[in-house]
Amino acid sequence: MHTTTSVFDTPGAVLLTAWCVVMWAAVAVLTRTRHRRPPWAYRLALAVTAVGLVGQIGHVQEHVAQVIYWLWHPNDPGWMTPLGDSLARGYGQLTGTDPAVGMEVLHLVGNFIFLAGLVGAVLATRHVASSSAHRWARMGVIMQGIHGLEHVALTVTAAAGLPPVGLSTWFGLLDAGPGLWTYRVWWHFLANVVGTIVFTVVVAKFWRERHRVGAAWAELTTRA
Repeated sequence: MHTTTSVFDTPGAVLLTAWCVVMWAAVAVLTRTRHRRPPWAYRLALAVTAVGLVGQIGHVQEHVAQVIYWLWHPNDPGWMTPLGDSLARGYGQLTGTDPAVGMEVLHLVGNFIFLAGLVGAVLATRHVASSSAHRWARMGVIMQGIHGLEHVALTVTAAAGLPPVGLSTWFGLLDAGPGLWTYRVWWHFLANVVGTIVFTVVVAKFWRERHRVGAAWAELTTRA
């Protein structure tokens, strides 16, 4: 990880955090309005889903880049793109820690943006009986929820000055070195690729069901 600072490090981290907070605020609003079903709730759920998908596309590209770098440098520590490196430094500055902890915070925020998008898909399709998109979205929430909890554990333990503890570190039992670096790079790459595939399936199935979903929301809104 590079140590050269930039004036964009902290503002970038602040903006990414705001992105995550706004998405979860929207999820909270949608949850609170599930009984009243205002006309704008469906559009808001779609927006949360779309923004989450955009965020995950950027997130998974970071992991793809890490794997490509690993192929040429398998014994080096995990690499980050210049943007990811800048955001990690920004989170290190915001939290008063080093960039390594900032990196954990960055991936925590990125994963919760992804999770919010999947929750948005669940909320958008919840009123359609036998919705395949809804089932896939719920599966995605469970999978990404588990992965998100791992990132919480990684971030908390790293911030406490301990070796990061999670599935990608064998709960802190792997010593720093090529074995740990390789395992973490590939673990998070596969977790994000699988999650992105699930999200892509959700979007594809929603597109096929969009008329049923829209009609169900329109009927509920009329009743309300």
